[in-house]
Amino acid sequence: MRRTARENAFKLIFESLINEEEPSLSYEELTSELTGDDREFFDALTGGVKAERSFLTDVITRFSDGFAADRVYKIDLALLLIASYEILFMPDVPDKVSVNEAVELAKEYSTDNSPAFINGVLASVIRNKEEILYARNED
Repeated sequence: MRRTARENAFKLIFESLINEEEPSLSYEELTSELTGDDREFFDALTGGVKAERSFLTDVITRFSDGFAADRVYKIDLALLLIASYEILFMPDVPDKVSVNEAVELAKEYSTDNSPAFINGVLASVIRNKEEILYARNED
């Protein structure tokens, strides 16, 4: 069910990227089928991405081959925010799982080129993880 929690978190984060007002999706709608642990995972993802959005956006921009975050498809950006958050701040989630889930959701919701783009950005995040976190802690 973590996949469902992750997918529902993606939906909420995507909506927040395109609609700054009240989301049309309710918390109850998105979590009604989740168990306690999966609901906690959903809360951790959505709350963590919200709290770290600026930092994560800077990281994504750094590894997006010259694309500013505002030029990245919003679907891809939402997936990158979630997976980057998992990679950098959720040590209990294996990096490979974060990448695989983001790529699979991109195949379902985004363009044909998106899975490769997302995979490349996240591979760079993983490769530079220690340096990213060290620099963050120095600020």
